[in-house]
Amino acid sequence: MLAILGLLTSFLFFLYVTAPSIRKFFAGGVCRTDVQLPGKVVVITGANTGIGKETARELARRGARVYIACRDVLKGESAASEIRADTKNSQVLVRKLDLSDTKSIRAFAEGFLTEEKKLHILINNAGVMMCPYSKTADGFETHLGVNHLGHFLLTHLLLEQLKASAPARVVNLSSVVHHAGKIRFHDLQGEKHYNRCFAYCHSKLANVLFTRELARRLQGTGVTAYAVHPGIVHSKLVRHSFLLCLLWRLFSPFLKTAREGAQTSLHCALAEGLEPLSGKYFSDCKKGWVSPRARSNKTAESLWNVSCELLGIQWE
Repeated sequence: MLAILGLLTSFLFFLYVTAPSIRKFFAGGVCRTDVQLPGKVVVITGANTGIGKETARELARRGARVYIACRDVLKGESAASEIRADTKNSQVLVRKLDLSDTKSIRAFAEGFLTEEKKLHILINNAGVMMCPYSKTADGFETHLGVNHLGHFLLTHLLLEQLKASAPARVVNLSSVVHHAGKIRFHDLQGEKHYNRCFAYCHSKLANVLFTRELARRLQGTGVTAYAVHPGIVHSKLVRHSFLLCLLWRLFSPFLKTAREGAQTSLHCALAEGLEPLSGKYFSDCKKGWVSPRARSNKTAESLWNVSCELLGIQWE
């Protein structure tokens, strides 16, 4: 036992001594475009903290009018106040949006469409991870309901505004764990079998498939869509898993910061000449490799149709 503890201590010591060079390696890609955004309007879900907050900060720094759409308005106002002070951009606004409640999503969209005539960038950033089994206000399994269906409905409600503002972009945050996901149409809500780890993976695969089908349907409209893996980021997203919280704390020097995690979202929102890659999946600011399941047009179309049925919408 003492020998094992000694080896573990030596290993951890080595990691921390070499942390600076390892950190540089794990920091990943950087959004290098210098595009400025005066007069542009942006909506970012879950931008009161983490990756979303840093994405909002950078877009505000570039002159955009940024809407922080989040469930906790007080935290949102705190984040917005900080961003306004940091960027000297007063056009950072907070609006309530609870992705686990379709009434809240519809209320947000109605208010936004009344308030704004344009929308140039929609970043579907918010999400939940590894929650114990629970359901949203509309009876959807939480991962499916928040990570996929909530953003599916929000994009549907804002799409005409995006088309009217073209060129415009939709950025959907997914994850590398989509490789472990599967769209189980026979048990989409996890009522027969539920594993909170795989439920998250399934929802991240849904994000990639949604992006793929959305891009196909938007061809010729001037609106493009991209799926993003932000990297392994030190954030509060792992709060539902004691093991991950422990690992995140132990290996925190080697995880991406929220600012580093925001780079690929920024790249997909801003980089020039990205239009031919609409529907693709990005990691570290370059096109990434997706699982075979994520490349299935048949599954993407079926998921689209089922999502419309669950939400009671028609989206041609």
